[in-house]
Amino acid sequence: MKKVLILLVAAMIGITASAQYKAPQIIAHRGFHASEGAARNSLNALKAAQEAKFWGSECDLQLTKDGEVLVVHGPYHPGKKDGKPRVNVQRSTKEKVQAILLESGEVVPTFEEYCQQMTKSKNTKLIIEIKDQLTPQLETEIVQKTVDMVAKYNLQEEVEYIAFRPFVCWEIARLAPKGTKIAYLNGDYSPQYCKGMGCKGIDYRYTVLKRKKNWIKQAHKLGMYVNAWTVNKDEDIRWCIQNGVDYITTDDPVLVQNIINEMCK
Repeated sequence: MKKVLILLVAAMIGITASAQYKAPQIIAHRGFHASEGAARNSLNALKAAQEAKFWGSECDLQLTKDGEVLVVHGPYHPGKKDGKPRVNVQRSTKEKVQAILLESGEVVPTFEEYCQQMTKSKNTKLIIEIKDQLTPQLETEIVQKTVDMVAKYNLQEEVEYIAFRPFVCWEIARLAPKGTKIAYLNGDYSPQYCKGMGCKGIDYRYTVLKRKKNWIKQAHKLGMYVNAWTVNKDEDIRWCIQNGVDYITTDDPVLVQNIINEMCK
């Protein structure tokens, strides 16, 4: 009888342990590009993330020489040197950038096309990374154009912003509606400092959060959220869940969902 009771208690502890974790939200890094017919930052990758009903789909924005906001990682397109032609996005025109197709055969989309697609399904948030530009003036320009485009399509409640450069975060906080969610990416500032920049959260590489584990609790105490990027391995995903990360940005959202289903029942 005693052995039975011990086994029952152990089972109950196991159930409690497996159910104690809060499920983080999943953000598909540069869209659900693992789906058929999609490439990173493509329209098909956004559509696939929406169809899969992932909480968020991340994208990268660059400003071309002729002032067009494109959804492309950059600064070079394509990113890898593989003997094929490529261009510096910030020093090229929209026409030159779009002349080089994505690996899926798609054209590099404009941010307006992304916004148009967002209006068709608002179940998935768009996480907008505004990339570093050549000058502060150009960074202000891309932030203003991005914020204006979001307003044009009435997507203020469906977007969040991230950036590596503090000035870009500051400009988003200045130009976007009050209360807009902004998170800093670079991993070198404390949550308290980021909050002073106008950020609502920190969005750090998971290796930074592992080194600075106390920053997760600090951020939560300040009322800030914590996102970890780019988390693709089983053990790293589990660590993020166990340590209370609010969002996981990943290239493998299906794997993350499966682990969440296992750990956060």
